[in-house]
Amino acid sequence: MSEERITNLEIKLSFAEDLIEKLNHRVYEQQQQLEFLYRELKSLKEQSSSNNSPGSNLRDEIPPHY
Repeated sequence: MSEERITNLEIKLSFAEDLIEKLNHRVYEQQQQLEFLYRELKSLKEQSSSNNSPGSNLRDEIPPHY
């Protein structure tokens, strides 16, 4: 192989490694966001179930303006 071809391959490899590192970081950030949203959703479901007594339905409640 010629020196120029090896240099070009090294440059492409360097860019590919940089891109992979950025993508890995982005995947990590998205996983953190997913875990946060999962905890929030779980918390909201627990609050919702604790606010409603068994057998009660929000549709059965009288609106506040009555």
